[in-house]
Amino acid sequence: MEDKTKLLETFENEYKNRDYIITHTAPEFTSVCPKTGQPDFAEIILEYIPDELCLELKSLKIYFNSFRNDGIYFESVTNKILEDLVKVAQPRYMRIIAKFNVRGGIASVIETDYEKKRDSEKEK
Repeated sequence: MEDKTKLLETFENEYKNRDYIITHTAPEFTSVCPKTGQPDFAEIILEYIPDELCLELKSLKIYFNSFRNDGIYFESVTNKILEDLVKVAQPRYMRIIAKFNVRGGIASVIETDYEKKRDSEKEK
């Protein structure tokens, strides 16, 4: 899979001195089931506490749309999104919730998160 992080842009967080939560919701996320080739639809909820950088929304939309033709399992795409966004934005905290539509009578929700180690934890 190509490096999708190149699609993402950031801008400087003007309020680095405080923790605040940013929530973005993408209700029209799509990817493809690698087993059946059928489209998978999800609502992706991104919550994060920025550190130095914030994610730029247009690039985030383009990034999410780039998965439209990718054959990838629910669990993998959710964790891939987290890894990519953490790599680019380097937040204090980030959580991805992916609510996939019903397929075969089963609805799936995948949640994954990241928390930056504090200086006191790095020394251990």
